[in-house]
Order: sequence, then structure tokens, then C-alpha cells
Amino acid sequence: MIEARGLTKRYGSTLAVDGLTFDVVPGRVTGFLGPNGAGKSTTLRLVMGLDSPTAGTVTVNGRPYAEHRRPFHEVGALLEAKAVHGGRSAYNHLLCLAQASGIPEARVGEVLERVGLTDVARRRAGSFSLGMSQRLGIAAALLGDPGILLFDEPVNGLDPEGIMWIRNLMRSLAGEGRTVFVSSHLMSEMALTADHLIVIGRGRLIADTSVADFLKASSQGYVRVRSPQAPRLVPALEAEGATVGSEPDGALAVRGLDAAAVGELAAAAGVVLHELAPQHASLEEAFMELTREDVDYRGGALATAGGEG
Repeated sequence: MIEARGLTKRYGSTLAVDGLTFDVVPGRVTGFLGPNGAGKSTTLRLVMGLDSPTAGTVTVNGRPYAEHRRPFHEVGALLEAKAVHGGRSAYNHLLCLAQASGIPEARVGEVLERVGLTDVARRRAGSFSLGMSQRLGIAAALLGDPGILLFDEPVNGLDPEGIMWIRNLMRSLAGEGRTVFVSSHLMSEMALTADHLIVIGRGRLIADTSVADFLKASSQGYVRVRSPQAPRLVPALEAEGATVGSEPDGALAVRGLDAAAVGELAAAAGVVLHELAPQHASLEEAFMELTREDVDYRGGALATAGGEG
């Protein structure tokens, strides 16, 4: 489990992380979202003890990362795929990490097989494509069989098969009861992978909620209603505070009421319905709406600079 309490990081005059409080719990994939400059990378560095907080705390399994006697067995992280010695083979890169952490050599072969790199294990890591480097970084994260996994942009450079593979891997890791915390800009992938979302902007917490509730809260959602008696239904909907628009095919787009309420009003008015369907915003639409005021880079122009990504 990861616990942040009032986590704050300042670089000179720049407040990169501003009083973040959140929990990342076992058994689910938690997506970590935010615009560029929101402070996501800084937060992950603080979790891993690569930076020290200016104020507040962040712990993994009850204590700061640096205080764990065997940190590789507690937390595995992919923060920078190319952070390897390019002259070493993939096997030797992992072997060095294993030997430094008291992990048996047999584990190296196991993680190489799990990430699909067995056939290229003796090739120099410096010759790897970005996608292969991502797989090697994931193998390193899994090396100590940790209960907590942090992934920063794990699908970067992967082809469609690789993206599906990492999606299934993260969900299987969470299914094993592990804590999986993943930062990504690929909204379509987060919609398919994450169970829960932590969203930040300008270093501050914006949302800490399930994916389903995050989508429901978006004003982009509405109820699509099609009826041959639509003109009779509109006044009843508006009387209940709904906003009623129209779709290109003539169907009504009702905002402010859920599908059950619309159906009950239609029944009370004796209106026949041919279609009654909730339409939810995509994760990308909901994210753009929620973070609109926290975007630092807009249309190529610099707005107000925040922290790192």
C-alpha cells in the first residue's frame, strides 16, 4: 500500500507537488493522471525516495522507501525505460540487479520469460527498441517479486500486441493482490486497464475516485431518448430541471436527469419510448473537462508553469 499525507515538493520558486493526500491500495490498478506539468513524475520520484519531500510524507507498506531493508522485495518500478547500461546484455543487467539485492539468479530467467525477452536475453540492452526496453524495465520491476508496482508510461513504444500484453499483466498483478500504480497519458488504455483514478493538476489533488464514478460526474454524459411523442415529453423534463437538446437524427439529448428518472416521467406522461440509453463521456472527454483549468501548455503556448509531468 502507498500512503501520501500532505505530500509537498518545492524546487526553488516552483511548487511541483502541493499537499497531496491519497492511498493506493492492493488488489486494483490505480491510474495516475494529470496534464503535462501536473507533478506526476515528481510524485513517483518521491514515492521511490529519489527526491525528498519539502513537507508531508509518503510511505510504502508503512515506511519510507529508503527505510526498507530489502526494497526490491517491497516495490518494483519502471520510471525510465532506457536507464540501463547499454553495453550489458539484458540477462546481465538483471543479474547485476539480482546479485545486488540478494535475489537468486534463477529469478532472472523467470522474469525474462514473463516479459517475452528470453530469445534476446544475451543481446546488448543498448540495441533494444523502446518497446523492448520497456519490457526489460518491467522485468527489472518484477525481479524481487514485490507487492507494489509503479509504472510510468509503461505502454510507451509498444505495438498493439505489446499494449494488450501490458494491460493484461497489470490486471493480473492486481488480481494477485498487489498494489499497481500506473501513470499514463494514453486515456483509451487507462479506460480499459484502471479500476481507480487519482487525478492531479498543478501539483494538487483533483479527483480520487473509481473510473465509473469519474465518468458519471462528467457533464459530457447525457441520456439519449427517442420517441414519436417527443414534443409532449420535453416540458415534463424541463419542469424537473433537465436540459434538453437534440441529436442529428432527431433524438433528444437529456442532461440533468438519469435514465430511470426520464423513463418514469415518460410513463407518467403516457409517452411511448423507442429508445432510452445513457451516454457516458469517454475517459478522455471527462479528463479534459476536469483538468481544463490546470493545463500548463495549451496550443503550443506556455500558460503558467507548474512542476514536472
